Amino acid sequence: MHKLKLHGFNNLTKSLSFCIYDICYAKTPDDRDGYIAYIDEQYNANRLTEILSETCSIIGANILNIARQDYDPQGASVTILVCEEPMDPGSVDQSERPGPLPDSVVAHLDKSHICVHTYPESHPQDGLCTFRADIEVSTCGVISPLKALNYLIHQLESDIVTLDYRVRGFTRDVNGVKHYIDHEINSIQNFMSDDMKALYHMVDVNVYQENIFHTKMMLKEFDLKHYLFNASPEELEARERERITDLLWREMHEIYYGRNIPAV
Repeated sequence: MHKLKLHGFNNLTKSLSFCIYDICYAKTPDDRDGYIAYIDEQYNANRLTEILSETCSIIGANILNIARQDYDPQGASVTILVCEEPMDPGSVDQSERPGPLPDSVVAHLDKSHICVHTYPESHPQDGLCTFRADIEVSTCGVISPLKALNYLIHQLESDIVTLDYRVRGFTRDVNGVKHYIDHEINSIQNFMSDDMKALYHMVDVNVYQENIFHTKMMLKEFDLKHYLFNASPEELEARERERITDLLWREMHEIYYGRNIPAV
């Protein structure tokens, strides 16, 4: 896409929002409480602040303000306001390709924000535990939230991810012509690394004329040992392993497809 000479500030709002899910099986009520406590500590407000702060660094934003809160009995929220770093718009990479995967994290933008809310929960009867993190990265100007995709999905060790990206509003060029998007995009998938795409089943639902893009992801490989809390597959009888595997499979597919699967 050729570079546009804009009249004043780039008023386009680019919003990337997604739900990240981690699924687990915990046999006893104590194990379920232990899983919730583990997740609550692993993704507390301080840790989430570090992750969002690095996200700001990746997309090229300066933090203006951070609000964070841990909740009782569990869960946490962090909101960061950010502003663009001083930069030449012509030097910003808006190409449809994966962003970087650095080791550290940062976050609050002026005219823009990044926020996360977590929801650890467990099923009272069947031992299933689900951790959900809702993240939104909303920016205006030339910086793009899509560059932080790979980093965020890696940081939260995701089993299932649902992603939405939308460009809102318009910006004018120096001739007064309105532009409703300032970069090329065919799919959110094109901003993911090859190793990421190799790990997940993916499906798109895009509305190109409205600049709305949606992608769903679910891990391809299933190894029961990664889904048991305080237990290993070797400790379980074959029938119990099969029952738990069926429970986890159903839970993951219901979340992925967004509908309940009838029992057979």
